[in-house]
Amino acid sequence: MNRITKLCVFSLVLFFSMAVVAQTKFVGAENSNIRYEGRVNLANKFAPMMAFPGTRVTACFTGTSIAVQMKPNSGYFMVGVDGKDYRKIHFGERDSVIRIASGLPEGRHIIELMLATEEYQEQAEFYGFIIDDNAELLDMGKDNRHSIEYIGDSMTCGYGTEAADGTVKYDPSNSNFFYTYAANVSRELDLRTTVVARSGIGVYRNYNGNINGDEGAMPHWYDYTLIYDDSQLWNTAGNIPEVLCIALGTNDFSTTGCNVDLFRENYEKFVRHLRSLYPSTKIIMLSGCMLGGESLASQNAALDAIYTTLRGEGDENIYRFDFTQQTGDLGFGADLHPSKAQHRKMANELIPYLCEITGWKLK
Repeated sequence: MNRITKLCVFSLVLFFSMAVVAQTKFVGAENSNIRYEGRVNLANKFAPMMAFPGTRVTACFTGTSIAVQMKPNSGYFMVGVDGKDYRKIHFGERDSVIRIASGLPEGRHIIELMLATEEYQEQAEFYGFIIDDNAELLDMGKDNRHSIEYIGDSMTCGYGTEAADGTVKYDPSNSNFFYTYAANVSRELDLRTTVVARSGIGVYRNYNGNINGDEGAMPHWYDYTLIYDDSQLWNTAGNIPEVLCIALGTNDFSTTGCNVDLFRENYEKFVRHLRSLYPSTKIIMLSGCMLGGESLASQNAALDAIYTTLRGEGDENIYRFDFTQQTGDLGFGADLHPSKAQHRKMANELIPYLCEITGWKLK
């Protein structure tokens, strides 16, 4: 190929590349038609930050294609268009733009982007969408869905849900909130969802923590928008859930040395704090599926005692619920955490109970 031919080819490639760019436009994160769900730090409206799995970004758009722009190293997300074909994508150190869909029929479409893993170290940052040049984001209208919040640990985060079996070690690549009991419940009941969860966290001590307690347990971080980031308090008054599920305790009892009295004292103190924030919310104290034996008995006895105390004081919106313990018959996720099938079973147990106490209906 001679020099002139090469130049012509290069010019054609450049022309078509510029044509493709010209056919699209960027819509920034500050656009009022973008809906954020869960705890998002909006201090910088051009780069909202999120850390908790299950946090969502949703938009209604026109046109035939859409891409997402994030800060590199923002982690793993589940993404779907028009409520189907969900898949897991990853924003690594060199990834900032990922094409989600192309060749869509003309008309209105809904894109949903959900943080699949814990991003408390890097903190995911959303920059915006890239859509067809003649397309736009549309007003999604008022969100009239019922609301729920999940406070939890690795079980709620979806730790290792995609691992082949319990011998596999944890990695963000094999973890996914999308398959958790919480995500399944929210999909089945079409709930507006907030997740405040961190693997290894407890009520008074974290995994293998100090018998006298850890300063970095959940009660310390709950009032902040993002965990391990004290730069912004969460607007609890503007985000009151109808139902709040607490799934904590596994890490407090996970290794020897748990002080049951301190566990009960701190758990009750935390529930009272939540009640001060949410006077009419139905608060459900859950026991997870991972503990067994004396640890499970001690945890449940403490939760039952708290329930009895608060009910005795007239709190009619405090509840207790126990998941069936995992046996391995449904497999395990990484490090013996619940498998996808176990999470599905847990959701099937919790959904009827939620419907019973709220009157909610399946979608």
